[in-house]
Amino acid sequence: MFRKLSLRSRIFFAMITLVVIASILIAGVTVYQYKEQGKDYHKDRLERKEEQVLKSVLYALKETTYPVTTENLPLIFKEEIYEIADVQNVNFNIYDLEGNLIKSSRPTFSADSISACLDATILNYLRDSGDNHFVEEKRAAGDNYQATYTYITDLKFKPIGILNLPYFEDNSFNNKELKEFLFRLGMVYVLMLLAAIVLAYFISKYITRSLQTISDKMDRTNLTRQNEKIYLETPGEEIGKLVDSYNRMIDELEESAVKLARSEREQAWREMAKQVAHEIKNPLTPLRLTVQSFERKFDPNDPDIQKKVNEFSKTLIQQIDTMSNIATAFSSFADMPAQQNETLNVVKVVRLALEIFNEDFIHFISDEEQIIAKLDRTQLIRVITNLVKNAIQAVPDVESPRILVTVASEGNQVKISVADNGVGISDEFREKIFEPKFTTKSSGTGLGLGMVKNIVENYGGTINFTSQVGKGTVFCVKFPKEQQK
Repeated sequence: MFRKLSLRSRIFFAMITLVVIASILIAGVTVYQYKEQGKDYHKDRLERKEEQVLKSVLYALKETTYPVTTENLPLIFKEEIYEIADVQNVNFNIYDLEGNLIKSSRPTFSADSISACLDATILNYLRDSGDNHFVEEKRAAGDNYQATYTYITDLKFKPIGILNLPYFEDNSFNNKELKEFLFRLGMVYVLMLLAAIVLAYFISKYITRSLQTISDKMDRTNLTRQNEKIYLETPGEEIGKLVDSYNRMIDELEESAVKLARSEREQAWREMAKQVAHEIKNPLTPLRLTVQSFERKFDPNDPDIQKKVNEFSKTLIQQIDTMSNIATAFSSFADMPAQQNETLNVVKVVRLALEIFNEDFIHFISDEEQIIAKLDRTQLIRVITNLVKNAIQAVPDVESPRILVTVASEGNQVKISVADNGVGISDEFREKIFEPKFTTKSSGTGLGLGMVKNIVENYGGTINFTSQVGKGTVFCVKFPKEQQK
Protein backbone atom coordinates (compact mmCIF):
# COMPACT_ATOMS: atom_id res chain seq x y z
CA MET A 1 0.00 0.00 0.00
CA PHE A 2 2.79 2.43 0.96
CA ARG A 3 4.68 1.68 -2.28
CA LYS A 4 1.68 2.80 -4.33
CA LEU A 5 1.68 6.26 -2.76
CA SER A 6 3.27 9.21 -4.49
CA LEU A 7 6.65 10.50 -3.33
CA ARG A 8 4.98 13.56 -1.84
CA SER A 9 2.57 11.39 0.21
CA ARG A 10 5.46 9.16 1.32
CA ILE A 11 7.45 12.13 2.57
CA PHE A 12 4.35 13.52 4.32
CA PHE A 13 3.45 10.27 6.10
CA ALA A 14 7.10 9.53 6.92
CA MET A 15 7.48 12.86 8.72
CA ILE A 16 4.20 12.43 10.63
CA THR A 17 5.13 8.87 11.58
CA LEU A 18 8.53 10.07 12.78
CA VAL A 19 6.92 12.68 15.04
CA VAL A 20 4.41 10.14 16.45
CA ILE A 21 7.13 7.56 17.14
CA ALA A 22 9.32 10.21 18.76
CA SER A 23 6.38 11.28 20.96
CA ILE A 24 5.68 7.71 22.07
CA LEU A 25 9.35 7.09 22.84
CA ILE A 26 9.62 10.33 24.85
CA ALA A 27 6.45 9.45 26.79
CA GLY A 28 7.80 5.95 27.48
CA VAL A 29 11.14 7.32 28.65
CA THR A 30 9.31 9.84 30.86
CA VAL A 31 7.22 7.14 32.58
CA TYR A 32 10.29 4.97 33.04
CA GLN A 33 12.25 7.89 34.48
CA TYR A 34 9.47 8.71 36.96
CA LYS A 35 9.36 5.11 38.15
CA GLU A 36 13.11 4.94 38.54
CA GLN A 37 13.10 8.21 40.47
CA GLY A 38 10.31 6.81 42.72
CA LYS A 39 12.36 3.70 43.43
CA ASP A 40 15.44 5.73 44.26
CA TYR A 41 13.38 8.05 46.47
CA HIS A 42 11.85 5.21 48.51
CA LYS A 43 15.17 3.43 48.79
CA ASP A 44 16.90 6.54 50.09
CA ARG A 45 14.00 7.31 52.44
CA LEU A 46 14.02 3.78 53.86
CA GLU A 47 17.77 3.92 54.41
CA ARG A 48 17.46 7.29 56.19
CA LYS A 49 14.62 6.04 58.40
CA GLU A 50 16.51 2.89 59.25
CA GLU A 51 19.61 4.89 60.11
CA GLN A 52 17.67 7.30 62.31
CA VAL A 53 15.78 4.52 64.14
CA LEU A 54 18.98 2.58 64.62
CA LYS A 55 20.69 5.63 66.11
CA SER A 56 17.76 6.17 68.50
CA VAL A 57 17.87 2.49 69.53
CA LEU A 58 21.61 2.65 70.19
CA TYR A 59 21.10 5.85 72.18
CA ALA A 60 18.49 4.12 74.29
CA LEU A 61 20.88 1.25 74.94
CA LYS A 62 23.52 3.69 76.13
CA GLU A 63 21.15 5.45 78.50
CA THR A 64 19.44 2.39 79.99
CA THR A 65 20.23 1.11 83.49
CA TYR A 66 19.45 -2.45 82.50
CA PRO A 67 22.23 -4.73 81.41
CA VAL A 68 22.37 -4.63 77.62
CA THR A 69 21.40 -8.20 76.76
CA THR A 70 18.88 -9.91 74.52
CA GLU A 71 16.78 -10.90 77.53
CA ASN A 72 16.53 -7.28 78.73
CA LEU A 73 15.47 -5.81 75.38
CA PRO A 74 11.74 -6.01 76.23
CA LEU A 75 12.41 -4.10 79.45
CA ILE A 76 14.73 -1.56 77.85
CA PHE A 77 12.21 -0.73 75.07
CA LYS A 78 9.06 -1.22 77.08
CA GLU A 79 8.12 2.46 76.73
CA GLU A 80 11.10 3.71 74.77
CA ILE A 81 9.99 1.97 71.54
CA TYR A 82 6.82 4.10 71.38
CA GLU A 83 8.71 7.30 71.92
CA ILE A 84 11.19 6.46 69.13
CA ALA A 85 8.37 5.49 66.79
CA ASP A 86 6.55 8.72 67.56
CA VAL A 87 9.64 10.88 67.09
CA GLN A 88 10.72 9.15 63.86
CA ASN A 89 7.13 8.78 62.63
CA VAL A 90 7.65 5.16 61.74
CA ASN A 91 6.73 1.79 63.25
CA PHE A 92 9.37 -0.87 63.78
CA ASN A 93 9.83 -4.26 65.47
CA ILE A 94 12.54 -5.89 67.57
CA TYR A 95 13.32 -9.61 67.28
CA ASP A 96 15.75 -11.73 69.24
CA LEU A 97 18.60 -13.54 67.53
CA GLU A 98 16.38 -16.60 67.02
CA GLY A 99 13.87 -14.54 65.05
CA ASN A 100 11.17 -14.33 67.75
CA LEU A 101 9.25 -11.09 68.13
CA ILE A 102 10.18 -9.28 71.33
CA LYS A 103 8.65 -5.85 70.98
CA SER A 104 6.65 -3.86 68.39
CA SER A 105 5.76 -0.18 68.20
CA ARG A 106 2.42 -0.95 66.57
CA PRO A 107 -0.83 -0.73 68.50
CA THR A 108 -2.06 -3.86 70.22
CA PHE A 109 -4.99 -4.46 67.86
CA SER A 110 -2.64 -4.68 64.85
CA ALA A 111 -0.13 -6.96 66.53
CA ASP A 112 -1.81 -9.99 65.00
CA SER A 113 -0.67 -8.84 61.56
CA ILE A 114 2.99 -8.84 62.62
CA SER A 115 5.01 -11.93 61.98
CA ALA A 116 5.90 -13.48 65.35
CA CYS A 117 8.83 -15.32 63.93
CA LEU A 118 11.22 -14.37 61.17
CA ASP A 119 11.73 -16.50 58.10
CA ALA A 120 14.76 -18.80 58.20
CA THR A 121 16.06 -17.25 54.97
CA ILE A 122 16.43 -13.89 56.68
CA LEU A 123 18.14 -15.38 59.72
CA ASN A 124 20.54 -17.45 57.62
CA TYR A 125 21.45 -14.48 55.47
CA LEU A 126 22.22 -12.28 58.48
CA ARG A 127 24.19 -15.06 60.10
CA ASP A 128 26.22 -16.40 57.17
CA SER A 129 26.67 -13.60 54.69
CA GLY A 130 28.71 -11.35 56.92
CA ASP A 131 26.36 -8.55 55.95
CA ASN A 132 24.40 -7.17 58.93
CA HIS A 133 21.71 -5.76 56.67
CA PHE A 134 18.94 -7.49 54.68
CA VAL A 135 16.19 -5.91 52.54
CA GLU A 136 12.98 -7.79 51.77
CA GLU A 137 10.73 -6.62 48.89
CA LYS A 138 7.09 -7.70 48.44
CA ARG A 139 3.75 -6.46 47.15
CA ALA A 140 0.95 -6.05 49.63
CA ALA A 141 -2.52 -4.57 49.05
CA GLY A 142 -1.49 -3.39 45.60
CA ASP A 143 1.49 -1.40 46.91
CA ASN A 144 5.15 -2.16 47.03
CA TYR A 145 6.30 -3.30 50.46
CA GLN A 146 9.87 -3.26 51.74
CA ALA A 147 11.31 -4.35 55.05
CA THR A 148 14.84 -4.03 56.35
CA TYR A 149 16.47 -6.30 58.93
CA THR A 150 19.64 -5.30 60.71
CA TYR A 151 21.45 -6.40 63.89
CA ILE A 152 21.14 -4.43 67.14
CA THR A 153 24.51 -4.53 68.87
CA ASP A 154 25.52 -3.78 72.44
CA LEU A 155 28.17 -1.30 73.39
CA LYS A 156 30.82 -3.82 72.43
CA PHE A 157 29.26 -4.33 68.97
CA LYS A 158 27.95 -7.77 69.85
CA PRO A 159 24.58 -8.62 68.21
CA ILE A 160 21.80 -8.83 70.77
CA GLY A 161 18.71 -8.49 68.57
CA ILE A 162 17.29 -7.77 65.13
CA LEU A 163 15.69 -4.47 64.15
CA ASN A 164 12.86 -4.79 61.62
CA LEU A 165 11.65 -1.67 59.84
CA PRO A 166 8.61 -2.24 57.54
CA TYR A 167 8.02 0.32 54.78
CA PHE A 168 5.04 0.73 52.47
CA GLU A 169 5.77 2.78 49.37
CA ASP A 170 3.23 5.55 48.93
CA ASN A 171 3.31 6.45 45.19
CA SER A 172 0.10 8.43 45.08
CA PHE A 173 1.92 11.76 44.93
CA ASN A 174 4.33 10.58 42.22
CA ASN A 175 1.49 9.06 40.22
CA LYS A 176 -0.46 12.30 40.44
CA GLU A 177 2.59 14.26 39.32
CA LEU A 178 3.19 11.80 36.48
CA LYS A 179 -0.40 12.11 35.25
CA GLU A 180 -0.23 15.89 35.31
CA PHE A 181 3.09 15.87 33.49
CA LEU A 182 1.84 13.40 30.87
CA PHE A 183 -1.26 15.52 30.35
CA ARG A 184 0.81 18.64 29.75
CA LEU A 185 3.21 16.65 27.58
CA GLY A 186 0.26 15.27 25.62
CA MET A 187 -0.99 18.79 24.91
CA VAL A 188 2.47 19.72 23.68
CA TYR A 189 2.51 16.58 21.51
CA VAL A 190 -0.84 17.50 19.98
CA LEU A 191 0.49 20.96 19.09
CA MET A 192 3.69 19.39 17.75
CA LEU A 193 1.65 16.94 15.66
CA LEU A 194 -0.44 19.74 14.18
CA ALA A 195 2.70 21.77 13.46
CA ALA A 196 4.34 18.65 11.98
CA ILE A 197 1.37 18.07 9.68
CA VAL A 198 1.54 21.63 8.36
CA LEU A 199 5.34 21.54 8.12
CA ALA A 200 5.32 18.12 6.45
CA TYR A 201 2.79 19.34 3.90
CA PHE A 202 4.89 22.33 2.85
CA ILE A 203 8.22 20.48 3.00
CA SER A 204 6.89 17.59 0.90
CA LYS A 205 5.42 20.11 -1.54
CA TYR A 206 8.73 22.00 -1.70
CA ILE A 207 10.80 18.85 -2.19
CA THR A 208 8.54 17.46 -4.92
CA ARG A 209 7.97 20.80 -6.66
CA SER A 210 11.12 20.46 -8.74
CA LEU A 211 10.29 16.84 -9.50
CA GLN A 212 6.79 17.89 -10.56
CA THR A 213 8.31 20.50 -12.89
CA ILE A 214 10.52 17.84 -14.45
CA SER A 215 7.55 15.47 -14.72
CA ASP A 216 5.42 18.12 -16.45
CA LYS A 217 8.23 18.89 -18.88
CA MET A 218 8.70 15.21 -19.66
CA ASP A 219 4.95 14.80 -20.24
CA ARG A 220 5.10 17.61 -22.81
CA THR A 221 8.26 16.26 -24.48
CA ASN A 222 7.55 15.54 -28.13
CA LEU A 223 9.90 14.35 -30.85
CA THR A 224 8.10 16.35 -33.51
CA ARG A 225 8.70 19.80 -31.99
CA GLN A 226 11.33 21.77 -30.13
CA ASN A 227 11.27 21.04 -26.41
CA GLU A 228 12.05 23.49 -23.64
CA LYS A 229 14.86 22.89 -21.18
CA ILE A 230 14.44 23.19 -17.42
CA TYR A 231 16.04 26.06 -15.52
CA LEU A 232 15.71 26.10 -11.72
CA GLU A 233 17.09 28.63 -9.26
CA THR A 234 19.44 27.09 -6.69
CA PRO A 235 18.29 23.47 -7.06
CA GLY A 236 19.56 20.83 -4.64
CA GLU A 237 22.43 18.57 -5.62
CA GLU A 238 20.24 15.59 -6.54
CA ILE A 239 17.62 17.72 -8.32
CA GLY A 240 20.39 19.59 -10.14
CA LYS A 241 21.83 16.33 -11.47
CA LEU A 242 18.36 15.23 -12.56
CA VAL A 243 17.77 18.55 -14.35
CA ASP A 244 21.17 18.30 -16.09
CA SER A 245 20.35 14.77 -17.21
CA TYR A 246 16.99 15.94 -18.55
CA ASN A 247 18.56 18.87 -20.43
CA ARG A 248 21.18 16.53 -21.95
CA MET A 249 18.37 14.22 -22.98
CA ILE A 250 16.58 17.14 -24.68
CA ASP A 251 19.77 17.99 -26.62
CA GLU A 252 20.18 14.37 -27.70
CA LEU A 253 16.49 14.18 -28.58
CA GLU A 254 16.74 17.27 -30.77
CA GLU A 255 19.79 15.82 -32.53
CA SER A 256 17.92 12.57 -33.09
CA ALA A 257 14.89 14.49 -34.36
CA VAL A 258 17.07 16.44 -36.83
CA LYS A 259 18.69 13.22 -38.05
CA LEU A 260 15.32 11.55 -38.37
CA ALA A 261 13.84 14.50 -40.25
CA ARG A 262 16.86 14.59 -42.55
CA SER A 263 16.56 10.87 -43.17
CA GLU A 264 12.87 11.21 -43.99
CA ARG A 265 13.54 14.10 -46.36
CA GLU A 266 16.35 12.22 -48.06
CA GLN A 267 14.13 9.18 -48.47
CA ALA A 268 11.42 11.34 -50.00
CA TRP A 269 14.06 12.94 -52.21
CA ARG A 270 15.21 9.52 -53.44
CA GLU A 271 11.70 8.59 -54.43
CA MET A 272 11.21 11.89 -56.18
CA ALA A 273 14.61 11.68 -57.85
CA LYS A 274 13.70 8.38 -59.49
CA GLN A 275 10.60 9.93 -60.97
CA VAL A 276 12.48 13.06 -62.08
CA ALA A 277 15.17 10.90 -63.69
CA HIS A 278 12.55 8.95 -65.61
CA GLU A 279 10.96 12.15 -66.91
CA ILE A 280 14.31 13.66 -67.92
CA LYS A 281 15.54 10.57 -69.79
CA ASN A 282 12.53 10.38 -72.09
CA PRO A 283 13.36 13.42 -74.32
CA LEU A 284 17.15 12.99 -74.27
CA THR A 285 17.50 10.35 -76.99
CA PRO A 286 15.18 12.09 -79.52
CA LEU A 287 16.93 15.36 -78.82
CA ARG A 288 20.34 13.85 -79.47
CA LEU A 289 19.19 12.23 -82.72
CA THR A 290 17.58 15.47 -83.92
CA VAL A 291 20.74 17.48 -83.30
CA GLN A 292 22.92 14.91 -85.11
CA SER A 293 20.52 14.80 -88.06
CA PHE A 294 20.51 18.58 -88.24
CA GLU A 295 24.30 18.55 -88.31
CA ARG A 296 24.42 16.08 -91.22
CA LYS A 297 21.77 17.77 -93.36
CA PHE A 298 22.68 21.40 -92.81
CA ASP A 299 24.46 22.93 -95.86
CA PRO A 300 25.39 26.54 -95.11
CA ASN A 301 26.44 28.96 -97.83
CA ASP A 302 29.09 30.48 -95.63
CA PRO A 303 32.23 28.35 -95.53
CA ASP A 304 32.76 29.26 -91.86
CA ILE A 305 29.25 28.46 -90.81
CA GLN A 306 29.95 24.75 -90.79
CA LYS A 307 32.67 25.18 -88.19
CA LYS A 308 30.34 27.19 -86.01
CA VAL A 309 27.58 24.64 -86.29
CA ASN A 310 29.99 21.86 -85.37
CA GLU A 311 31.11 23.72 -82.26
CA PHE A 312 27.51 24.44 -81.35
CA SER A 313 26.51 20.83 -81.82
CA LYS A 314 29.50 19.62 -79.83
CA THR A 315 28.58 21.85 -76.91
CA LEU A 316 24.94 20.93 -77.10
CA ILE A 317 25.64 17.20 -77.20
CA GLN A 318 28.01 17.57 -74.25
CA GLN A 319 25.29 19.22 -72.20
CA ILE A 320 22.80 16.56 -73.19
CA ASP A 321 25.25 13.90 -71.97
CA THR A 322 25.60 15.82 -68.74
CA MET A 323 21.85 15.84 -68.27
CA SER A 324 21.73 12.13 -68.93
CA ASN A 325 24.41 11.52 -66.30
CA ILE A 326 22.54 13.66 -63.80
CA ALA A 327 19.37 11.70 -64.40
CA THR A 328 21.25 8.42 -63.93
CA ALA A 329 22.82 9.71 -60.73
CA PHE A 330 19.39 10.86 -59.45
CA SER A 331 17.92 7.41 -60.01
CA SER A 332 20.55 5.84 -57.75
CA PHE A 333 21.09 8.57 -55.19
CA ALA A 334 22.16 6.08 -52.52
CA ASP A 335 25.30 5.32 -54.55
CA MET A 336 25.73 8.84 -55.87
CA PRO A 337 28.11 10.05 -57.13
CA ALA A 338 29.64 7.33 -59.26
CA GLN A 339 33.14 8.71 -59.31
CA GLN A 340 35.13 8.42 -62.52
CA ASN A 341 38.31 10.20 -61.53
CA GLU A 342 40.57 11.65 -64.17
CA THR A 343 43.42 14.05 -64.08
CA LEU A 344 42.09 17.38 -65.28
CA ASN A 345 42.74 21.12 -65.27
CA VAL A 346 40.20 22.53 -62.84
CA VAL A 347 40.56 26.06 -64.23
CA LYS A 348 39.71 24.91 -67.74
CA VAL A 349 36.74 22.77 -66.64
CA VAL A 350 35.25 25.58 -64.56
CA ARG A 351 35.62 28.03 -67.44
CA LEU A 352 33.94 25.50 -69.74
CA ALA A 353 31.07 25.05 -67.28
CA LEU A 354 30.45 28.81 -67.27
CA GLU A 355 30.16 28.97 -71.06
CA ILE A 356 26.56 27.70 -70.99
CA PHE A 357 25.46 30.84 -69.14
CA ASN A 358 24.66 33.91 -71.23
CA GLU A 359 24.48 36.44 -68.37
CA ASP A 360 27.08 39.15 -68.82
CA PHE A 361 27.32 39.83 -65.10
CA ILE A 362 29.06 36.48 -64.48
CA HIS A 363 32.82 36.93 -64.12
CA PHE A 364 35.58 34.35 -63.77
CA ILE A 365 38.94 34.93 -62.08
CA SER A 366 41.90 32.57 -61.56
CA ASP A 367 45.45 33.54 -60.69
CA GLU A 368 46.71 30.37 -62.33
CA GLU A 369 46.08 29.01 -65.82
CA GLN A 370 46.41 25.43 -64.68
CA ILE A 371 45.47 23.66 -61.42
CA ILE A 372 45.67 19.89 -61.77
CA ALA A 373 43.49 17.59 -59.67
CA LYS A 374 41.91 14.14 -59.88
CA LEU A 375 38.14 14.68 -60.13
CA ASP A 376 35.14 13.56 -62.11
CA ARG A 377 34.64 16.11 -64.90
CA THR A 378 30.88 15.70 -65.08
CA GLN A 379 30.38 16.01 -61.33
CA LEU A 380 32.68 19.04 -61.12
CA ILE A 381 30.64 20.74 -63.87
CA ARG A 382 27.49 19.80 -61.98
CA VAL A 383 28.79 21.50 -58.80
CA ILE A 384 29.70 24.70 -60.67
CA THR A 385 26.46 24.94 -62.64
CA ASN A 386 24.29 24.41 -59.56
CA LEU A 387 26.11 27.02 -57.52
CA VAL A 388 26.00 29.55 -60.39
CA LYS A 389 22.29 28.85 -61.00
CA ASN A 390 21.56 29.55 -57.33
CA ALA A 391 23.56 32.77 -57.56
CA ILE A 392 21.62 33.87 -60.69
CA GLN A 393 18.32 33.18 -58.93
CA ALA A 394 19.49 35.31 -55.97
CA VAL A 395 20.05 38.51 -58.05
CA PRO A 396 16.90 39.04 -60.18
CA ASP A 397 15.85 42.20 -58.35
CA VAL A 398 19.34 43.66 -57.86
CA GLU A 399 20.00 46.89 -59.76
CA SER A 400 23.59 45.97 -60.70
CA PRO A 401 23.85 42.19 -60.36
CA ARG A 402 27.28 40.64 -60.16
CA ILE A 403 28.46 37.03 -59.79
CA LEU A 404 32.12 36.26 -59.34
CA VAL A 405 33.56 32.73 -59.72
CA THR A 406 37.15 32.24 -58.57
CA VAL A 407 39.49 29.25 -58.64
CA ALA A 408 42.63 29.12 -56.52
CA SER A 409 45.12 26.62 -55.17
CA GLU A 410 45.57 26.27 -51.38
CA GLY A 411 48.27 23.76 -50.57
CA ASN A 412 46.99 20.32 -51.50
CA GLN A 413 43.46 21.61 -52.06
CA VAL A 414 41.56 23.39 -54.83
CA LYS A 415 39.32 26.24 -53.70
CA ILE A 416 36.33 27.31 -55.81
CA SER A 417 34.24 30.30 -54.72
CA VAL A 418 30.95 31.56 -56.12
CA ALA A 419 29.96 35.01 -54.79
CA ASP A 420 26.89 37.11 -55.57
CA ASN A 421 25.43 40.43 -54.41
CA GLY A 422 21.90 39.06 -54.17
CA VAL A 423 19.25 38.85 -51.47
CA GLY A 424 21.30 36.69 -49.08
CA ILE A 425 20.17 33.85 -46.82
CA SER A 426 18.28 34.57 -43.59
CA ASP A 427 19.26 32.90 -40.31
CA GLU A 428 16.14 30.74 -40.20
CA PHE A 429 17.22 28.90 -43.39
CA ARG A 430 20.91 28.43 -42.61
CA GLU A 431 20.52 24.98 -41.02
CA LYS A 432 18.34 23.67 -43.86
CA ILE A 433 20.12 25.09 -46.89
CA PHE A 434 21.84 21.79 -47.85
CA GLU A 435 18.87 19.54 -47.11
CA PRO A 436 17.35 17.68 -50.09
CA LYS A 437 13.98 19.04 -51.21
CA PHE A 438 14.50 22.28 -49.28
CA THR A 439 14.08 25.43 -51.36
CA THR A 440 13.10 29.05 -50.80
CA LYS A 441 12.05 29.46 -54.45
CA SER A 442 8.49 28.86 -55.64
CA SER A 443 9.60 26.91 -58.72
CA GLY A 444 12.65 25.04 -57.44
CA THR A 445 12.94 21.34 -56.59
CA GLY A 446 15.37 21.84 -53.71
CA LEU A 447 17.77 19.21 -55.12
CA GLY A 448 20.68 21.39 -56.24
CA LEU A 449 22.61 22.23 -53.07
CA GLY A 450 21.84 18.85 -51.47
CA MET A 451 23.36 17.13 -54.50
CA VAL A 452 26.34 19.48 -54.49
CA LYS A 453 27.04 18.75 -50.81
CA ASN A 454 26.78 15.02 -51.46
CA ILE A 455 29.28 15.21 -54.35
CA VAL A 456 31.74 17.37 -52.43
CA GLU A 457 31.69 15.18 -49.31
CA ASN A 458 32.12 12.00 -51.35
CA TYR A 459 35.39 13.49 -52.62
CA GLY A 460 36.51 14.25 -49.06
CA GLY A 461 35.96 17.94 -49.65
CA THR A 462 34.05 20.64 -47.77
CA ILE A 463 31.42 23.19 -48.66
CA ASN A 464 30.34 26.19 -46.60
CA PHE A 465 28.93 29.62 -47.09
CA THR A 466 28.75 33.10 -45.62
CA SER A 467 25.80 35.38 -46.19
CA GLN A 468 24.29 38.71 -45.24
CA VAL A 469 20.66 39.48 -45.95
CA GLY A 470 20.41 42.16 -48.62
CA LYS A 471 24.15 42.11 -49.38
CA GLY A 472 24.91 38.71 -50.87
CA THR A 473 26.26 35.21 -50.39
CA VAL A 474 29.59 33.46 -50.94
CA PHE A 475 29.75 29.66 -51.37
CA CYS A 476 33.20 28.11 -50.93
CA VAL A 477 34.05 24.57 -52.10
CA LYS A 478 37.35 22.84 -51.38
CA PHE A 479 38.48 19.61 -53.09
CA PRO A 480 41.64 17.63 -52.35
CA LYS A 481 43.90 17.50 -55.41
CA GLU A 482 44.63 13.82 -54.82
CA GLN A 483 41.70 11.55 -54.15
CA GLN A 484 41.82 10.11 -50.62
CA LYS A 485 41.83 6.34 -50.30
